[in-house]
Amino acid sequence: MNRREFLRRAAAGTIGAAIPSPLYAAWMSVCKENVEPIDDRHIKDYLEKIENFDKKHTGDIYLKPDQRVTLKTSLMRLKRIQRTVGHGHFSLLSFDDAIKVSKGYSSIGRFSKEELAFLEMIFYEESNLYGFMGDKPLKNLTDTIQSPKVIKIPYTGNYLYKGQPLEMYKKIKKDVGENVVLTSGLRSVTKQFMLFLNKAYNNDGNLSLASRSLAPPGYSFHGVGDFDVGQVGLGASNFTETFTGTPVFQKLADLGYLKLRYSRGNLLGVRFEPWHIKVRS
Repeated sequence: MNRREFLRRAAAGTIGAAIPSPLYAAWMSVCKENVEPIDDRHIKDYLEKIENFDKKHTGDIYLKPDQRVTLKTSLMRLKRIQRTVGHGHFSLLSFDDAIKVSKGYSSIGRFSKEELAFLEMIFYEESNLYGFMGDKPLKNLTDTIQSPKVIKIPYTGNYLYKGQPLEMYKKIKKDVGENVVLTSGLRSVTKQFMLFLNKAYNNDGNLSLASRSLAPPGYSFHGVGDFDVGQVGLGASNFTETFTGTPVFQKLADLGYLKLRYSRGNLLGVRFEPWHIKVRS
């Protein structure tokens, strides 16, 4: 995205909402009455936020106290569903199926009306209101992953779509060698909900902070084919800049695989992700 596009989206995020919403109201409450023109200083401040993505910053958008209560109960219910169906199956579980599972197990409990309304708000809210400016490949809360179209990758616990994503991963394995591993594959809307909400919950309902490192549900390209890779034995550090110092990263770069979804200094509101393999345009 160029500077002109950044300015357009930034303006849309502060004054372009056609329909008032809880998050829009929260955003406006932290804006000055007279909004200053957006200039290079604003872009510098923006990039500093992304560089320090895991810190809280002035202007971050938080859920209100009552919404944080619903955030907690919704998240705990999603985690109970994951424990019940298993981590692998949970990555493919549609939102409708998550609701069905919750109804079928007393140990999980049904989603309340408040929780369903909250999750719907999070999914359909314009994410640029709290700083995420990426595209949204999954438009519907009820979008599903069809099991015949996916395959589980041995020894990883992750799935990939057959076709282009699978073929790209196979080629990477062949070209880079056995030290490369699939660290995160296909993610359903339900899976992305849990990841995003967990980040927000651990940071006092800060949606801006959460979105700097995890795409909001619907906005993750893991839902349509992208995947993450890492260095065998590096563990959780594969999701940090430590990965850029590994032989696997260097070989991926040398072979031209790193056409990154979220490059360093991007203007999408997302941290640098050198492990994220871009499959879909």
